[in-house]
Amino acid sequence: MKIHSTAVVHSKAEIGKDVEIGPFSVIDENVKIDDGNVIKNNVTIIGNTTIANNNVIFPNAVIGSEPQDLKYYGEQTKLIIGSNNIIREFVTINTGTENGGGETLIGDDNFFMACSHIAHDCIIENNVLIANCVLLGGHIKIEKHAKLMGLAGIQPFVTIGQYSYVGGLTRIVQDVPPYMIVEGNPAKVRQINTIGLERAGFSQDKINAIKEAFKQLFRSETLNRRQILSELESQENLIPEIKVLIDFFRNVDKGKSGRYRESLRQIPTKTA
Repeated sequence: MKIHSTAVVHSKAEIGKDVEIGPFSVIDENVKIDDGNVIKNNVTIIGNTTIANNNVIFPNAVIGSEPQDLKYYGEQTKLIIGSNNIIREFVTINTGTENGGGETLIGDDNFFMACSHIAHDCIIENNVLIANCVLLGGHIKIEKHAKLMGLAGIQPFVTIGQYSYVGGLTRIVQDVPPYMIVEGNPAKVRQINTIGLERAGFSQDKINAIKEAFKQLFRSETLNRRQILSELESQENLIPEIKVLIDFFRNVDKGKSGRYRESLRQIPTKTA
């Protein structure tokens, strides 16, 4: 363990093996940091925050700060961060809220670029890339291998599907389907994220099947999406990736304004 003499580490904080904490960083009382983390200078880690192994946190990041939510009244909520994440300069990640389940959850192998913001009650799965100045509202879920480019703004309660790509400067107010490229203002599904799928090791047969499903869902003259989903589901030898698409769109239909997670919204237990 290597802690700089100017770092302020609370005596009750739990610090694992081989952790480096740089100059002027602050680690608060209810923080647990597991083995192999590198915390550079001027980092603030507060709140009920647990950080797993081998993350790298760059200067001026603020991790575990209180939710920016008018319905938050100081409840003891949490931030849980997995392993092997890179958190760059000035990233801010808030804890959860009582009405959102009480936890903000970050998985493994994610890359958060400078000045990005992860609000309360977000769920970030694994291998997600969030570029510079991307702003996530509360209660958002980002599924595995999604990529969000710079200055994208994401509405609360949105789901970003797995292996999708959100273009820079895009305003997202509805769920983003898996495997798709979405960009523009208003945001539109443009095409399949072919390059991303190839880089992730998808076979050409799987990519072709996703392209065919895309044509039926977004280029068909049939306006009844439920009918299209039923036709897709009835195909012989249905591959798991198409089943993911079908389930995603059916979940969207359960939500409000094109956001499945709106259906999970809890009624606030307190009023101002």
